[in-house]
Amino acid sequence: MDMTRLIRQSATEWEIPMQAGMRVPAIVFGTESLLKDMDDKVFEQICNVATLPGIVKAAYAMPDAHWGYGFPIGGVAAFDAEQEGVVSAGGVGFDISCGVRLLRTGLLEAEVDARRQELADALFQGIPAGLGSVGALRLSEPQMDAMLLGGARWAVKHGYGSEQDLEFTEESGCMAGADPAAVSQSAKRRQRDEMGTLGSGNHYLEVQRVSEVFDPATAEAFGLRQGQVVVCIHCGSRGLGHQIGTEFLREMALAAPQHHLVLPDRELACAPIRSPLGQRYLGAMRSAINCALANRQILTHLTRDIFTHFFPKASMSLLYDVSHNTCKHETHEIDGKPRRLYVHRKGATRAFGPGHLSLPESLRPWGQPVLIGGSMGTASWVLAATEQSMERSFGSACHGAGRSMSRHEALRRWGGRQLMQQLGERGILIRSPSPRGVAEEAPDAYKDVDQVVEAAHLAGLARKVARLEPRICIKG
Repeated sequence: MDMTRLIRQSATEWEIPMQAGMRVPAIVFGTESLLKDMDDKVFEQICNVATLPGIVKAAYAMPDAHWGYGFPIGGVAAFDAEQEGVVSAGGVGFDISCGVRLLRTGLLEAEVDARRQELADALFQGIPAGLGSVGALRLSEPQMDAMLLGGARWAVKHGYGSEQDLEFTEESGCMAGADPAAVSQSAKRRQRDEMGTLGSGNHYLEVQRVSEVFDPATAEAFGLRQGQVVVCIHCGSRGLGHQIGTEFLREMALAAPQHHLVLPDRELACAPIRSPLGQRYLGAMRSAINCALANRQILTHLTRDIFTHFFPKASMSLLYDVSHNTCKHETHEIDGKPRRLYVHRKGATRAFGPGHLSLPESLRPWGQPVLIGGSMGTASWVLAATEQSMERSFGSACHGAGRSMSRHEALRRWGGRQLMQQLGERGILIRSPSPRGVAEEAPDAYKDVDQVVEAAHLAGLARKVARLEPRICIKG
């Protein structure tokens, strides 16, 4: 990125002043090193976001930002429905409610290592992964609608987990305002056999160890300690979310002229929040959020069954579940006054600070757990949201490392089987149905996650709690 076009506000905050149709400035978080390596498309896209009607305060790019469809991945923007605000399918993304949940096993690394090969094989056999993967569930149309309305609550009601899981899931496991009638039959058909599956791309299930603790008091409150084994599940709404994104992007692009929307980029397709199209999208998008929450809940149940078969004493309690491709109706303070806003987070994690009433009571004094996913051979992180994140970024933080090269380039550079062998030599067991998929997600195809996390920490978006290192990775 050309640094001469930005005004430095601090070591980790950079402003792009209003220009060429921008209604608000744009803010990019990150160190100078991260921004220099950030592709110029991020600059262009975040400036385009700042031109959308009803946008409030600023358009934001997180330290892991990279080029995306319309919005940059790592983009955050909030819109006021009372001031002709819009909702954008491109501001949510195709993998609606893709997110991360972290389970504490209560086991130490030495206990798990004794049976690690067997455990890796069992997880690979028991957790459906890969392009087009199908699960044991096949939902009828009434069951599909009930799941889209109920989310993780529906899954728990059907025996997949416990009520306690819901307490530690964003939105208590169920997104209000879902409208299954706004979801097409095509989307529902794609999802009929995909509940309880990881899918492909950057989705995974990882067995990790807590390698380092940076905030002992918060780590203790989160139930994390050095040497402990945890399980991270990263996936989303599968084919249903992708179909919803595809259909509504097309419909919003075609309807833009009738809503008098002049867009700098067709990929920024959007609709007025209060329009019938905007409301239909919100109903479908919320249904997809519930689909993702239910999916991760079912995967949690399958994981628990496998772990407790090998380790009957494993506790397998849920620390938290949070999504990073959503649009939420939230209250934020603007110019000293509370305002209801529609906050888009695309490749950005909700990060609500200490005291926020939406958080479980036991976590409230510490701030929301912010779960940052790695990529097979790289670390993942647990952070805690801060009060500053509420002021600086509508309660948002980064969600991962962010890609530094395309999947095509990764395939050109690496072979999947070779990568699996190299990671195995480092003590990381990879299980995947697709060597090609492993190559596409090569660790070096991503930015340095430790640098990204350090930037978020220094910017005050979230503070470092614990670093996690992979031991087993089930990769789609």
